Amino acid sequence: MEHPAGSASPPVRDVVDYELLFDCVHCGLCLEACPTYKVTRAEMDSPRGRVYLMKALAEGRLALDDDAARHLDLCLGCRGCETACPSGVRYGRLIEDARVFVEKNYARGRADRLVRRLVGMILPYPRRLGATLAPLRLAERLRMRGLVTLALSGRPREWMELLPPLRKAPDQRTSTEAAHAPAPGAPAVAVHHGCVTQVLADSENLNSERVLAAAGYRITKLRRTVCCGALDLHSGNLKRARQFARANVREIIRSGADAIVSAASGCSTAIAGYGELLKDDPEFAADARAVSAKLRELSSLVLERGAPKFREMRCAVTYHDACHLVHGLGVREAPRKLLKSIPGLRLIEMPESDMCCGSAGSYNLTEPAMARQLARRKAERALATKARYVVLANPGCEFQIAAELRRRRSRTEVVHLADFLAMALER
Repeated sequence: MEHPAGSASPPVRDVVDYELLFDCVHCGLCLEACPTYKVTRAEMDSPRGRVYLMKALAEGRLALDDDAARHLDLCLGCRGCETACPSGVRYGRLIEDARVFVEKNYARGRADRLVRRLVGMILPYPRRLGATLAPLRLAERLRMRGLVTLALSGRPREWMELLPPLRKAPDQRTSTEAAHAPAPGAPAVAVHHGCVTQVLADSENLNSERVLAAAGYRITKLRRTVCCGALDLHSGNLKRARQFARANVREIIRSGADAIVSAASGCSTAIAGYGELLKDDPEFAADARAVSAKLRELSSLVLERGAPKFREMRCAVTYHDACHLVHGLGVREAPRKLLKSIPGLRLIEMPESDMCCGSAGSYNLTEPAMARQLARRKAERALATKARYVVLANPGCEFQIAAELRRRRSRTEVVHLADFLAMALER
């Protein structure tokens, strides 16, 4: 294989798609868009530094030692650098491929292996996650969750703090009753209920359906929902990511949906990437491309048919841009436009609204120290707006920011966009 001009030597290791590394012109415009660089100010914790690292690994000039693995692990995969990059570097693709290489070739310490194994065994499977949380649900019923949290320390306590309330009083926001009957021939939309979302934040799935129905869409239910594969793509388990993708492609095609929506922006980006993920699979490649083309975002889809009638809500709201929504799918203005259509609502822009909050899939479970620093930074920016609500379009961001605001005893509420829009619908 010929290697690009300017490379010191041809690749000797299959780390990433080698040619993609040379799209980077080392201008450094990505640095200030990188959350980990903003915290550490270390070149190797920047996208440019990690591109250098991947290239050195591929060319055999650097061993995959603890330091190299650490710098790659610390990346959030937020893709903020892609938005900032003038050269179109596909950094998200590069870091995901590099993590596959790391998982195959790096011997992690026992504690790190255990944490990652637990995350991989439980989070992508709703039944396992539900069973794991059953004792905590009981503790909540007995009003003992606070005592349980106080009895824990270290990482278990940090994980506990991230969990939202597991037993909520029933309210109108969880209703899937349509505000309007769909018009004849209305497009059919399916909401992918995800894995973690359907256990910890199913109102966001149900309210996505409710808002879409209010906008005039016909809701099609998926018979079976499995994990989208995003957690595995971020952690280097490419084999299982493809297994999940095949199952989802099969079910979405069967459903006949004209569009597919997810309440989790990371899931949306993963589904949008099925065409690339399964491009070499002769059985699924064509259907995967078709499914990727069907992926849409909630607010954009609602605005296409005209926003439904909202009641007056006199409140101040700030909006947090979930990373994969803004940097992966390029959706920035549609959620804001939809929020502004609510009578009485005042939208206050948050400083660094598109800077990662530190959730990043399972990142806040595997890298709690960096995640906590980023959560503090995000909470400070949110509180500076003095808004009553922080609205966002990803449950992971919701859990992360809400946990930090609870630590600060703030009354500011963190609400998913679908839940907020459902609250605003005229009844």
